Amino acid sequence: MARHGGRGWYGRVLAAAVGVTAVAAATSVWTAQAGPAGGSQAGAQARPSAAGSAPAKVSVDIAHASEGGAHAVNITIDDGPDPEWTPKVLDVLRENGVKATFCMVGTQAKAHPDLVKAVVAAGHRLCDHTVSHDTSMDKKPESYQSQQILDAERMITEASGGVRPQYYRAPGGAFTPYSRTLAASRGMRPLGWNVDTKDFERPGTAAIVATVKSEVAGGPTILFHDAGGERSQTVAALGEILPWLRQQGYTFGFPVR
Repeated sequence: MARHGGRGWYGRVLAAAVGVTAVAAATSVWTAQAGPAGGSQAGAQARPSAAGSAPAKVSVDIAHASEGGAHAVNITIDDGPDPEWTPKVLDVLRENGVKATFCMVGTQAKAHPDLVKAVVAAGHRLCDHTVSHDTSMDKKPESYQSQQILDAERMITEASGGVRPQYYRAPGGAFTPYSRTLAASRGMRPLGWNVDTKDFERPGTAAIVATVKSEVAGGPTILFHDAGGERSQTVAALGEILPWLRQQGYTFGFPVR
């Protein structure tokens, strides 16, 4: 998995995260309900469980496959929510009848709870993308990895009004055995990707679309971004690629859990 380094925005996110204390692994009162997405795009989300109950553990293996089956794709959107670009991404997804998985940075979720709630209300799923998007966190102590994952889980859950993230995506693919095991113990399936659109580099709408068309046969999980910079190319590319995927016979699902 390619690492997405060199984006100054993440330095600002990291600065915003300074002072966030490590969270004890306290048990959440919410538990994930992972319903099948399939072609129908049932947007199963978390719902409240009895106080003190723990989230169901999931596999520690990094997920790439789709709940929708062999000819489904998973649209995943990273780094938000962002007040300018997330609403535009949500509009394109709604216009095309597609549900996606939003991998949210904890500080962004905390800053924009209305957008987190809008994502949930539209039937999309949530994913923990750490507090500060540190792509070198696999080189950091386990205590740091724990803080990044658990604090972000708490921020996202609180911002959503109680809906827990169902996945964990390490920034830049910086997974470790420890981080995968920790996330899985919290009911968050480690989530990878197959197609990196490189949209964060803003290569042009045509280049983003061409990347998806040339690489989607190699695996179903496609990576886009709704924050970390100007994302008009991403919005335009989604507007082109979603109808094309459907024309090719693809359906849209959620990643396996």
